[in-house]
Amino acid sequence: MAMKLKASQLAGVAGAAISLAALQPSYAQTGPAVETVAADDGEDQTVSARDVVVVEGIGYRDRTNDTAPVLSYGTDYIQPFEPLSVGDALKRVPSVTFLSDVLESDGVRLRGLDPAYTQILINGEKVPGSGSDSGSFGNGADGSFFVDRIPAELIERIEIVRSASANRSGDAVAGGVNIVLRDAYSLDGGYVRLGALGFDDGRVRETYGAVWGGAALGGRVLLGGNVQGRRNPKEKLSLRYADPADTTLDNYELQTDTRDGTDYSLNGSYQVDLGIGKLDLSAFYVHTDRTQDEDSLEYNGPARNEDINTLSVFNNNDVEITQDSYALTGKYTFDMMGGETAIKAGYARFENDEFEFEDEIEYRRPQGTPPVIVPFPDGDRFTGDATTVNLKDTEYSAKLEHKRELGDDLKIQFGLQFEKKERDNLVQEATRIRFNLPEGTVVPTTGTRPFTGFAPAAGGDNTIEQTRLDPFVMLNGDAGAFEWEAGLRYETTDISIEDRTALTTTDADYAELLPSAHLRYNVTDEDRISVSVARTVRRASFTFLSPATLEAELGDNDFIGVPTLDPETAWGLDLGYERQIGRTGIAGINFFYRDVKDLIEIFNTGAEGSEGPGTFIYSARNTGDGKVWGIELDYSASLDFIGMEDTGVFFNYSWLDSDVNDEFGSRKFNSQSDFVYNIGFIQDLPTMDASFGVTYRKQGDALSRVVGEEVTTSYGGVLEVFVEKSFGDNFTVRLTGGNLTDGHKDEAFNKFTTLGDQNARNFDEYELESENAGPTWQLIGRYSF
Repeated sequence: MAMKLKASQLAGVAGAAISLAALQPSYAQTGPAVETVAADDGEDQTVSARDVVVVEGIGYRDRTNDTAPVLSYGTDYIQPFEPLSVGDALKRVPSVTFLSDVLESDGVRLRGLDPAYTQILINGEKVPGSGSDSGSFGNGADGSFFVDRIPAELIERIEIVRSASANRSGDAVAGGVNIVLRDAYSLDGGYVRLGALGFDDGRVRETYGAVWGGAALGGRVLLGGNVQGRRNPKEKLSLRYADPADTTLDNYELQTDTRDGTDYSLNGSYQVDLGIGKLDLSAFYVHTDRTQDEDSLEYNGPARNEDINTLSVFNNNDVEITQDSYALTGKYTFDMMGGETAIKAGYARFENDEFEFEDEIEYRRPQGTPPVIVPFPDGDRFTGDATTVNLKDTEYSAKLEHKRELGDDLKIQFGLQFEKKERDNLVQEATRIRFNLPEGTVVPTTGTRPFTGFAPAAGGDNTIEQTRLDPFVMLNGDAGAFEWEAGLRYETTDISIEDRTALTTTDADYAELLPSAHLRYNVTDEDRISVSVARTVRRASFTFLSPATLEAELGDNDFIGVPTLDPETAWGLDLGYERQIGRTGIAGINFFYRDVKDLIEIFNTGAEGSEGPGTFIYSARNTGDGKVWGIELDYSASLDFIGMEDTGVFFNYSWLDSDVNDEFGSRKFNSQSDFVYNIGFIQDLPTMDASFGVTYRKQGDALSRVVGEEVTTSYGGVLEVFVEKSFGDNFTVRLTGGNLTDGHKDEAFNKFTTLGDQNARNFDEYELESENAGPTWQLIGRYSF
């Protein structure tokens, strides 16, 4: 099945959708619009477990009461297509792209920008391994873990925070994603979940879990757990040419890439009235065991066949990953001095252990002119490498804040936030195994031979400490149809990096003043106009700061960090219009602009990498300024205005653009997609206690350009469907089909040896790589009690 839709066609559909929303009549409302409240602003209304399991009607985007622009998506919107993780759930919200493998959704690229530009929060608080304070390569040390490994079953709602406010950390240049987990006031009763997941290679994985919430221990308690089997079998094909104009194939590579693992998660919440105030305790834990198995065969020559006489390289690359992430937070809220005071404290930790080995056998190489396939003089060549990564992120946080009314229409909130993050990083490499195999020798099974002599890589044994102390003040007010918010946040940062391999310590400190202001004009009860201006910051990631040399971190290329990088800063503008449709539907349009200073980008040092000729060592640097802008459309409403109240339509489209100047002139921010859209519908069948739906997602091409390499990445569209049936008031079964269009990822690599070659377009190699995966299915049952 194939489905193609041009960006220009989508823009036309989007305009029609917004116009349609504006022309719809204003319905007489039988109740207030659905509104949510941010995690720190109060309690959510408790819902019964039965209403979570058997959802009556269709869920739409919720309308928030925040002055700042926030989009909120609850369980009723997220659950129908059965996303496995937070990352999967984010595929149905505006402006979220991924630069991941097929079937993966790890590092959130809000508005198409690098994951380091997106602030990832859980229950309104940052966590280790997330956001701009950590890595950005998707290796388990960055925000990718938190969106791709937290099961969607733990979510109460997801909030997209488009612009920063003074009472939140300012490292949100592109915006923020707040993952609100279920708490003690979000559920009354319990339910169990049991299901199976099937994959294109015939394997079936399990998923099961349970959650319960209710009165206990003098307050309210929620406990939940989930086990999620994960699998992602893919196939890759790489075709290599001398340059794009050459139609003669130099060599090609066939690769299988299977990722298999299990995620275990627990979360809990306890809320109780205590003394003069209220105590709120929460915790979550996620454990991941994962294996990445890549096997490839490279054929030397243009003939595309599997004749052993043309086989040049066999490669076996396995990675075993174990991750643990947990967080404990406490909050005590009480009345004081005519207002409300809150004291928060938190402890969080993220641990990542990896063992990677790569065995390679080179059978034959071309020699002479013209090339002749001959064996090595001393037989075929075997190479074995191994690396271990042990990473520990620890974070201590505290926050003191007070809010009170200064008058009937004016409120003030001020406070002080403390955060200390520490990363212990140990990257070790084994003694390389290299030997020749006499002709006819049987090669032992790869991966079984012991690797010895592990020693830290250059810069690979280090500790990075970052301490922040951030005071803030914020005013909120309203005057008739106008609501406004204005604030100041002053962020101070002290960084210390100890490199135990070089016996050096590097210190850096800086401070940034981050003002923000938001204005909302309630034109009518249904129509809103919002304007937001905010200054934000992007700190250099821990991976970018670490002096460790990470071998083959970027494809076959190495990466080494720079401890002295300066932070980026950005002024941002958001201008939006939103219209409520009926009691629950919403249509909106938003324009955004970011002016970024001291841009941090990856570049090619020109030094040869560990994989030999044709590979390089990359690093990071401050490279000047950049600008980002775009338009975001979203529509989420029923078709009751044409008599189809049981049909819900969902549509969002984001046009994304930017400008950066590098050694070669103007380009977009690296790997920013041109657009992303999602379109779908849900049909409710009340008389049958059933429903079904379809959703289709597509994101545009993304270009990355650095010295030595230019990559264009394209993704195929992804189609998903679901069918759901409820039995009585307590049991629901849902069948979901995913990746029904056989999703694929295509990359074109322009490779050059020197900067001069790249300017002159003298190619070292031109490579086309294609990756694809087949359909998946899920059968999930939920029973409430």
